[in-house]
Amino acid sequence: MRIVVHGQQAFGKAVLEALIKRGENVVAVYVAPEKPGAKADPLKEAALAANLPIYQPESYRKPEVVEQFKSLKPDLQVMAFVTLFVPEEFLNVPTHGSIQYHPSLLPLYRGASAINWPIIKGEKETGLSIFWPDNGLDTGAVLIQKKTPISGTDTLGTVYFDRLFPMGVEAMMESVDLVKAGKAPKIKQDEALATYEGKCGPDNAKIDWGKPWEQIDRVIRGCNPAPGAWVTINGVKLKIFDAKPLPAKDPKGIAGKIGEVVAIDGEGFTVVCADGRFKVTRVQADGPKVGGGEWATSTSLATGTRFS
Repeated sequence: MRIVVHGQQAFGKAVLEALIKRGENVVAVYVAPEKPGAKADPLKEAALAANLPIYQPESYRKPEVVEQFKSLKPDLQVMAFVTLFVPEEFLNVPTHGSIQYHPSLLPLYRGASAINWPIIKGEKETGLSIFWPDNGLDTGAVLIQKKTPISGTDTLGTVYFDRLFPMGVEAMMESVDLVKAGKAPKIKQDEALATYEGKCGPDNAKIDWGKPWEQIDRVIRGCNPAPGAWVTINGVKLKIFDAKPLPAKDPKGIAGKIGEVVAIDGEGFTVVCADGRFKVTRVQADGPKVGGGEWATSTSLATGTRFS
């Protein structure tokens, strides 16, 4: 079966390398075009190492791009982390169509920030879907799904890199096997259950110390490492990546005002929220990420200072 891999970044590279290791007949690779001055995409580097033809169209709507794809005579397009819109005309060129990875249990959490939002909203589990893309946004029929729990300490990074990434590569291989065997299902998504969340950006990542500790904790974990939960203090924007919640048994008995720094030590600094405190242990201002205590020392942070 003639397979075309389409994607980018580390996940695209991992899928390509897994297919090659299995001895699959990968005939070409499509990669998102790099921005001017940017280094080559990891998937592109892997394709170059494997001596595979590489295509980087800026749009998949152009007739000449579709014709080029047809000339490869593909049987299956494997889409691993594709961000550009790909129309059905292009998707349907391969004999067996196209399959795509999405890091949520579709139809839940369609959209570009499908890993952030389940954590931020307090879900107890998430997962991944391999589906048959169409002209909609993550609306195509589902081929297979895999689930994973979300713990009270999980971050975007742990959920993705520790679980959804390796699980996704394995699910892609399983899906290719099902397609080759003629047993790949097409399970229609239940639109009544569908949810969509916009991109999780800086506006969603701002910390409000006046909120309950559970809500703040989920924002910090759901935005670690990207886009990074943030606050401002003394006119400086500070991203917070690690912070231990310290819930209060009696919120009325908390000493200190909302957003006030009430303790500082070598490990970090402690801030008051609506129903407890947070000990902040890893942050980033203008430079690299550093320990909360190191940042506090370097900026002469004093107890009594309040986040704006």
